[in-house]
Amino acid sequence: MAARAAAAAAAAVLVLVSLNLGCVGAQVHHVVGGDRGWDALSGVGSWSAGRVFRVGDKLWFAYSAAQESIVELTSRAEYESCDVRNPIRMYTDGLDGIPLEDRGARYFASSREESCKHGLKLHVEVQPSGAPDATKVATSEAAVLAADAPATPSAASAGRGGWLAAVVAAGLGLFVVGLF
Repeated sequence: MAARAAAAAAAAVLVLVSLNLGCVGAQVHHVVGGDRGWDALSGVGSWSAGRVFRVGDKLWFAYSAAQESIVELTSRAEYESCDVRNPIRMYTDGLDGIPLEDRGARYFASSREESCKHGLKLHVEVQPSGAPDATKVATSEAAVLAADAPATPSAASAGRGGWLAAVVAAGLGLFVVGLF
């Protein structure tokens, strides 16, 4: 009987640990442009203004593959001038998940020069995974509003989800132990 109670308690602890592992060091999935996706009307520049991108996060580009593709550029100069002739990568699937594996600058743009020049481009500074949020200076009302918005719904609720998982697992553990 004591062995069964110990096994049940161990199972409850395993459930608790497995539920909480997702909350520690969790990556953030950034849907570029928010609800509108990769679109000239989405205001990609203001969307990214208040966000922090870290190693381990992932960028998601959603767009019409029939009308658009995305290129990753080598340098800030190519990015600023919308020189899309020599990309280091090209994305054409319509839904591309791009992991941010290294710290540093990444430059993305529409493969269509005209769209790029109309603002359909994204520059991200990838921070180390454990670095504190860098202080950003807002340069417009849109940047202030973007800075106040959570990075993703999952990032906004990560703390509550971890707490809820702990309560559910603890309750489950007490229930199982009470059966014996």
